[in-house]
Amino acid sequence: MMLTALGLMSGTSLDGVDVALIETDGRQIKAFGPSGYRPYTEGERSLLRQALTEAVHLSRRDARPGILRQAEQAVTTAHAEAVASFTAQHRISAQDIDIVGFHGQTVLHRPERRLTVQIGDALALAKVIHIPVMHDFRAADVEAGGQGAPFVPVYHRALAQSLNREGPIVVVNIGGVSNITYIDGTDTLIACDTGPGNALLDDFMFRQMHQPFDTAGKFAAMGKPDDAWIAQALKLPFFALPPPKSLDRNDFASLKLGAVAPADGAATLTAFTTAAIARVVPLLPKQPKSWIICGGGASNLTMLRMLRERLAPATVEPAEALGWAADAIEAQAFGFLAARGMKGLPLSYPATTGVPIPMTGGIIARP
Repeated sequence: MMLTALGLMSGTSLDGVDVALIETDGRQIKAFGPSGYRPYTEGERSLLRQALTEAVHLSRRDARPGILRQAEQAVTTAHAEAVASFTAQHRISAQDIDIVGFHGQTVLHRPERRLTVQIGDALALAKVIHIPVMHDFRAADVEAGGQGAPFVPVYHRALAQSLNREGPIVVVNIGGVSNITYIDGTDTLIACDTGPGNALLDDFMFRQMHQPFDTAGKFAAMGKPDDAWIAQALKLPFFALPPPKSLDRNDFASLKLGAVAPADGAATLTAFTTAAIARVVPLLPKQPKSWIICGGGASNLTMLRMLRERLAPATVEPAEALGWAADAIEAQAFGFLAARGMKGLPLSYPATTGVPIPMTGGIIARP
């Protein structure tokens, strides 16, 4: 039975809310619907940055002290507005949608403490939009001892099955954190976070240039990477760990560039992201033949160039080149995961998150 699912995703880049409609049975994709985007305001971004700072002290996943309660309300309101705008623009009624997949905004990810926190009030959202909302996708995985991330590999596999190309294929999502899905036929699915995505670069651009990100990688293209700094950073123990493994957005925030020209800093952090992705290759069963890049990093032309240099002779192409909606893939994925969750299908596996057995997940909040 096919379901019409609306996926909502707000990633670690803190840029805004992605919305995407998908028709699926949780195994195959029947059709892609339209997608949309509701950017966070600068005030909302500032609030979320404060929430990230305060969340470091959380010991319970349901606690919302201080600024976190205010941030949760802002996240919920932004998602409700994103759904309202999207459905009005595309003339879709609430009755046309079977389930909404609501990821929420991650403010803390500490799987070693069996703790992952995504803010966003699913029950309040369901009541406002009048559609059942599935949320809390990662909790069961983390409670069972899994990493709770990455969670998109089952969707990457469904997308890759339509390509009819020889594997291994790796799908790379470059958001605030970078993660990969290694696909080799229908049986082998391996995933992990690889290191920083855009988070370090975005934070640097915000501090140095008062810009939210390096548009198309133009700034980094004018600078020179500090190869010695990158080599030193890659000595951190995380990079030698085999998959599965995961990261919090701020796990590398302590890495400091020192006194550096802004263009050189942007070039160094862009190169660090690509070097960290390439660092995973020796940890995979076989050398990948093709790499498909999605997420915000797919729009960074300097990042794509650096990836091609580091991953040759494998091909590297942005997801858009395959007809995939690169900016909507994670939102589509959470619609897909909501459909899987409704049917009790696994969302994560031992080789994707390190969970002991394949795990389903998600909780439904009804209007």
